[in-house]
Amino acid sequence: MKKTILTCMLAWCGLASAASPEAPPLSGHYYLQDVREVGAELLLKPDGSFEWGMSYGAVDQYAQGNWKAQGSKVELHSAAPEKAPVFRPFRDEEFRIRRPAEEGSWLAIVGMPGVGPMAGVEVSFQSRSGKVLVAVTDRNGDAMVSAPKGGAWSKAGLRRNGGKDQPQWFDVPEERSAQRLAAFAVDDAAYLRQPPFQNLILMVRKDGKLEVDDGAGRMVYARQDAGKGE
Repeated sequence: MKKTILTCMLAWCGLASAASPEAPPLSGHYYLQDVREVGAELLLKPDGSFEWGMSYGAVDQYAQGNWKAQGSKVELHSAAPEKAPVFRPFRDEEFRIRRPAEEGSWLAIVGMPGVGPMAGVEVSFQSRSGKVLVAVTDRNGDAMVSAPKGGAWSKAGLRRNGGKDQPQWFDVPEERSAQRLAAFAVDDAAYLRQPPFQNLILMVRKDGKLEVDDGAGRMVYARQDAGKGE
C-alpha cells in the first residue's frame, strides 16, 4: 500500500510519528485523504520545523524545512538539511567507472553508490605543488577542472556550495590520480533530492484539515487522531 511505502520512506529520513501534548494547535501528523494511487504525509513539529513526503507510482518526493501559521494559512518553506553532509571516497567495489577523465582535465564524481548523484558540491582540486582549483558538481554529480600542465592531482576537498561547512579533505590515490578521476560518496540520500517546492501554502479549514491546490488539483490533509495507530 502507498501509505506503508511512504511511512517507511519518511521513517528512514527521520520523520517522527507524533507531536508532543504541549504542541501548538496546528502541529501534528497529517495524512493525505481520498487521492487514489497517491500517498502523502505532513509532520508539523512543535519547534517550527516540518517534514513532508509523497509517493506515487515509482516517484518518491521528500521535503523538510520550517513552517509558520499566518491567520488561516500554514506556510511551508523548504530548506536543505542543517547538518553538514559527510563524504568519503568510493570503495573499490563501488568504483565501476574505468574510463579516465578527458585528457587535460580532472573529474570528481559525487553521489551515493547505487542511488544517484549529488549536485551543488564545491570540490577543491589540489595538485602536488599545492595549487588549488575549484568546481561545483552539476546535476550529474560531476565537477571538472582543467588540470595544470605537468601537475598531478593530490587531494580533494568537498563541502556544500555556498555553505559555511569546512571542506572535508581526502588524499587521491595514485591510481585515481593517474586516471584523473575520483568518486566520493555522501552519507545521506536526503542530500541527493531537490525539494519539490520552495514554498507551499495550505489553507486551514474549519474542520481542522489542511487544504492545498497545487495546480494539479485540490488535496486535503487530515491530522492523525490522538491515540490511534497509523
